[in-house]
Amino acid sequence: MTHEITLEWSGDREETFTAEPDETVLEAAARAGIRLPYDCRTGTCAECVGRIIDGRIEHRRAPRALDAEDRAENYALLCIATAREDCRIRVGSRVKTGLGGSPWG
Repeated sequence: MTHEITLEWSGDREETFTAEPDETVLEAAARAGIRLPYDCRTGTCAECVGRIIDGRIEHRRAPRALDAEDRAENYALLCIATAREDCRIRVGSRVKTGLGGSPWG
């Protein structure tokens, strides 16, 4: 079952696309022609961070670049996040700025 993903940027920009059950949000966005920042694609760098506003995701593996507090505040790493229902996700540089310090010190 596909899920609808809506990405929100500051300045009222929104993009909506569908994600297949086995696709990460990053992969689905790329398939839809939407460019998002990323680097490692393994959940260790936080370059692809987003904040889940509505909906539910699951990470394919433990998101090493997020600590427990970040996860409790609904941050997600879009390179390893798969949608489990329709989602609204805030993205962009302001989201990354709001993220706590790196768990790597």
